[in-house]
Amino acid sequence: MSKVTVFGAGAWGSTMAQVLSDAGNEVLLWGRSESVISEISTAHTNVKYLGSHILPDDIIATTSLDDAFAFSQMYVLAIPAQEIRATLEDWKARFPSDCTIVSTLKGIEIATQMRMTEVIEDVLGAHKIAIITGPNLADELVLRQPAGAVAAATSQVLADQIRELFRTPYYRVYTSTDVMGCELAGAIKSVIALAVGLSIGMGFGENTQAMLITRGLNEVARLCAAHGSDPLSAAGLAGMGDLVASCGSPLSRNRTFGEVIGRTGSMSAARAQMVKTVEGVASSSAVLEIAHRVGIEVPVIEAVADIVSEKLTPEAALQRLMEITTKAENFIR
Repeated sequence: MSKVTVFGAGAWGSTMAQVLSDAGNEVLLWGRSESVISEISTAHTNVKYLGSHILPDDIIATTSLDDAFAFSQMYVLAIPAQEIRATLEDWKARFPSDCTIVSTLKGIEIATQMRMTEVIEDVLGAHKIAIITGPNLADELVLRQPAGAVAAATSQVLADQIRELFRTPYYRVYTSTDVMGCELAGAIKSVIALAVGLSIGMGFGENTQAMLITRGLNEVARLCAAHGSDPLSAAGLAGMGDLVASCGSPLSRNRTFGEVIGRTGSMSAARAQMVKTVEGVASSSAVLEIAHRVGIEVPVIEAVADIVSEKLTPEAALQRLMEITTKAENFIR
């Protein structure tokens, strides 16, 4: 049994707290909202994010950063990706030199095009840093439905440690030492899921979705390979697995947001309907910049970036995709 602090009491942070508790750990969940934390402490629910679902009653919830950092030296980050740098800057002096940090964040920092572990290291310096990623929709995982994930770290020893930390009868965790590939795949899938949602909102069916998913996966694999990571990470849980869940489920924020844009042609309408963070919208321009930096053509990603920046309508973006010259199909070419 380990002591673990989870930072972030939204849908994902609360779900991670449950998984860690079910794995036999002592868990403290930190959040900013007094009302949310009070509800978790007294009723063991988080109605705003998880409806009437009952969380384990042994999860400790607090708004006190002093208590959160004193509770353990194993810190799980479940806060929005685009807020991570400013948050860590504020908390920098609180992190012990020998702590372990686990990122559950999927995204690319817009200003720097850094992956989340790069942002963490850039702000905090050298620490034991790992990630947990995969096809994990909070609304299903919190119901303890069977799911798989990847614990990735540059050290196999640390990856094994994180696997054991999270493993439960319903949460099957594999390991990887390809942190870059797993993070890139997790960030890019959000953009592809937006593309699939757009096509659904525009009234297109399974053929269109299959084309976008498959060609999107090709873009993920080529970006991974261009950065020196293992392109096969794109074929595993962190890549294909996450892509299938995000593109196939109406529970996916990215797909749902894309559907509204496709149906209405309006970014403002989509923003009005979605109150939760939609990482694909924030990351699409940063992912496109990463691709341009290494000279990789990513037409699906580029189409999404142009739509969310309102440079193109969904109809014009799809027409551009369909007019691109085709060539021999290859997984990483």
